[in-house]
Amino acid sequence: MSDTASNDTRQLPALTGRVVISVDAMGGDAGPAAVVAGIAQSASKNPDIAFILHGPAAELRPLVEKRRLASRVVIRDAVGVVKMDDKPSHVMRHGKDTSMWSTIQAVEKGEAAVAVSCGNTGALMAVSMLRLRKIEGVNRPAIACLWPSRNPQGFNIMLDVGADIRADQQDLLQYALMGMSYARNGMGLSRPRVGLLNVGTEEHKGRAELKVAHDLIEAAAAKNDFDFVGFVEGGDIPSDRVDVIVTDGFTGNIALKTGEGTAKLIGQFLREAFKHTPLSRLAALLALTSLKRLNKRIDPRRVNGGVFLGLNGTVVKSHGGADATGVSAAIKLAFQLAQSRFSERLAARLASVGHAGQDAPHND
Repeated sequence: MSDTASNDTRQLPALTGRVVISVDAMGGDAGPAAVVAGIAQSASKNPDIAFILHGPAAELRPLVEKRRLASRVVIRDAVGVVKMDDKPSHVMRHGKDTSMWSTIQAVEKGEAAVAVSCGNTGALMAVSMLRLRKIEGVNRPAIACLWPSRNPQGFNIMLDVGADIRADQQDLLQYALMGMSYARNGMGLSRPRVGLLNVGTEEHKGRAELKVAHDLIEAAAAKNDFDFVGFVEGGDIPSDRVDVIVTDGFTGNIALKTGEGTAKLIGQFLREAFKHTPLSRLAALLALTSLKRLNKRIDPRRVNGGVFLGLNGTVVKSHGGADATGVSAAIKLAFQLAQSRFSERLAARLASVGHAGQDAPHND
């Protein structure tokens, strides 16, 4: 058996000492070629990273060899593919032969530090919860996304954006603690600012569970080294007022999809405006450098990767339509979280805090 077809990372000395990322090659709209191209981009920039790649070996081996990645990639043969329209319940019952299942299993077995997949979000969360299990004390895991903002780091964190449409006050407290820990380990913020999304900033506004969550998060802030800025509104999501926005999965997912749709609409309007007359086309040429800078700033591929929080293992959900650049961005995030030992620190944080916001170690 060749190196690229090996089923045991211990047979590959080249992987020793590197951070190993488990990558689902299938399920994305652009196919395995885009995933392998993203791996190649990451490998060229970072010598400390290696990969276990999951999917049909006969299809993946030529792609890996073409990119000269044999010394950095182990291929795990998995013939089944989770489709975007597959129901999570079906995948749970019949998905053991799929690339997605194999990808999560590599993290479960400790062979890889983080899993990355472009596949079906619902199925990926279901498989992750089944194989990795929830951290003790966590009721509902959350998906955290990065949102372009005016902050120095360039992004804010928002959670939950779709793992579960429900969230009570205890869930929102846990989301605040998970988001705070992610901000420290993923973005290097020593004292993150956390806000609770509401229909207004006044304390009397919002549902009953939001008001209780407000008091719980406020009580936990001082003991856990983060600043609670109170209620925030939709307009604060991309602002420099806050670093972490906490909400339920129903609201968060709608906000996320609305933001993505608005960004696309603005981009289309700009292109149409600059093509409208010869003079506007000339203006576009003169503004080309600034337009490229703007495009890079708001390019969703640069922030590709929602992180599943609250599980005994780290999973990064890449956008289904991600190209090589997007896949590479998701891998970069996975590497950063693996280097910081994010999963272990998050588990320690939640175990230490409990429901009352008790003292916790300040190293996460």
